[in-house]
Amino acid sequence: MLQIAAGDRSAMRRLYDATSAKLFGVCLRILSDKDESEDVLQEVYLTIWRRADRYEAERASVMAWISTIARNRAIDRLRARGPLAYAEPVDELQIEDDAPRAEALLETAHDRQELARCLDELDARTRGAIRTAFFEGLTYEALARRQDVPLGTVKSWIRRGLLKLRGCLER
Repeated sequence: MLQIAAGDRSAMRRLYDATSAKLFGVCLRILSDKDESEDVLQEVYLTIWRRADRYEAERASVMAWISTIARNRAIDRLRARGPLAYAEPVDELQIEDDAPRAEALLETAHDRQELARCLDELDARTRGAIRTAFFEGLTYEALARRQDVPLGTVKSWIRRGLLKLRGCLER
């Protein structure tokens, strides 16, 4: 990041080559639109280029920092869509009156709260591994390298953590 902050284009190219697929996945998961995700990804790398001097290694890894930028930019774009962000085009719209929409939204919000509560019940190491793997999209292998532990250890943490989550959510 220091090289990028100093204006080193080759350092920026290396960062892009190493991270663009993951960051595109973050954007695509949030936006569910390939073209819009590509646009946001471009904004992300412009932000990184302009703000590389603000990166603080003691606060977060480079991948966590740039993933947060990507996530925030994608969420900003999603919010900019406004209330019609999730609306279907009129020609594809099918009106069904099976369940009230408000109840479904409340249930989804409740499910998110329950998941957050259950995640908080896990020990910090397991909670961090699950969040990194599932919310940041880091592979188990990359997580094992980041934590400097064997791959099997990371898989065990996550497997046991997911079993505890399932038990908590079934209560």
